[in-house]
Amino acid sequence: MLDDKNVLVQRDSERTLETSTHQFEQARLPVEVLSPEYDGRDITKVVVAGMGGSALAAILAKTWLDNELAVPFEVVRAYELPSYVDYNTLVIASSCSGNTEETLACLEDAQKRFAQIAVITGGGELMKLAEKNNVARVILPILATQPRMLTIAQLRALTALLAHFGVVNYDRFGEIADTADWLMKESQAWESTVTTDKNYAKQLALQAVGKTPVFYGGPLMRSAAYKWKISWNENAKNLAFWNEYPEFNHNEFLGWSSHPIEKPFAIFDIISKLEHPQVLKRFAISDRLLSGRRPKAQVIQVKGETVLKQLLWANILADFASIYVGILNNVDPGPVVLANKLKEALHSTEDQ
Repeated sequence: MLDDKNVLVQRDSERTLETSTHQFEQARLPVEVLSPEYDGRDITKVVVAGMGGSALAAILAKTWLDNELAVPFEVVRAYELPSYVDYNTLVIASSCSGNTEETLACLEDAQKRFAQIAVITGGGELMKLAEKNNVARVILPILATQPRMLTIAQLRALTALLAHFGVVNYDRFGEIADTADWLMKESQAWESTVTTDKNYAKQLALQAVGKTPVFYGGPLMRSAAYKWKISWNENAKNLAFWNEYPEFNHNEFLGWSSHPIEKPFAIFDIISKLEHPQVLKRFAISDRLLSGRRPKAQVIQVKGETVLKQLLWANILADFASIYVGILNNVDPGPVVLANKLKEALHSTEDQ
């Protein structure tokens, strides 16, 4: 089925496979910080407020930039900011649509606390507020139909803002662009025209279809594991879960110890060779000790010699594989109809 061009076209109305093929181009996206005035205040904390795909870039950045960040960095996915947000906190409100109500609430909260504010958006109310208040902002081009397909562009925008406010070195912005050619070559192997016998993304989809996948990552790949969970939920319309090592061994590990092996799950270990040696050892030992108690883990060995390359490689592969699962599930990978109905209901003036 996955090699049938007609089936792929019929079930992928928003051409998400084509969008995935071009995700590497976002790594070279030109970024301009508008209204860049900065009063020079000391930034002692950073908070990125966003939901769903608009928060994902910040989650990836927190892992990638961990060794460079000299200030606390938190991602908030809620209506309110932490109590510590103050004049010396950089609050970046991120929403592709510009109409995410949680993010707009956080922006208002940041204004009341006189925090340093910046915005990443593609339009909507967030853009209007940023323009009205002359807030530093990056405007995202509409390169994809869904925010989850704009992760690399959002990472580029976020890194530009962090560099603008002196939180990270501006070289990090260029480091993203340096991955583009390599990502292009890697992702070409997952395109729809590549047959299943040579296509890793299609092979992963066939291993997972009809099951509930559980994705595991170590400290370097936990954000990738979360991304895979998101992609399965939104592209495949398929329930999925994720967790991270070594925390897994202190609780969930035991949860697999009862009941027969015939559980309707597919286990995927997303492994980086750059992880701490003890973390890598935990993956191997855990799978051995759980033999006969859960399905054997499928190891996804991420490629790339840097953490950034590995995260972006895993990000694109997650979209390809989950889109193929969606097609196998006979659902359209693009639209998120149920999520849109929820938003409509939340904004309805009628009692629900």
